[in-house]
Amino acid sequence: MDSEEFDVETALDAAIALHRVLAARTHRRKVMGQEVLVPGQLGEALHLPRIIKRLQSKQLRQREQGLEELQELWPTLSLATREKVLDRIGWYDPKSLDWEDKRSNRRPIADSDH
Repeated sequence: MDSEEFDVETALDAAIALHRVLAARTHRRKVMGQEVLVPGQLGEALHLPRIIKRLQSKQLRQREQGLEELQELWPTLSLATREKVLDRIGWYDPKSLDWEDKRSNRRPIADSDH
């Protein structure tokens, strides 16, 4: 999927889903001698809360900046992570649908090199 096919609405959905996917990853850490599971911090490291806040802004310039940031981040994600995000927001590949399927074509057309 090309990142320039996002609009502000789909970018916001994708950013929220990406934040949840990354937060679901847990890591083992020793705290006071005991091993504990802690949620993933990659979403914060990638500035997803800031991107989400900008995409939700009432100011057009802020939303556009959030969209640009997500478009820059998207290609750096692994294919597996991108697929998880797309699944969470309900996008699908129209080429894989049965001829009789009534769903509309919501998912952008993916590049043939993926």
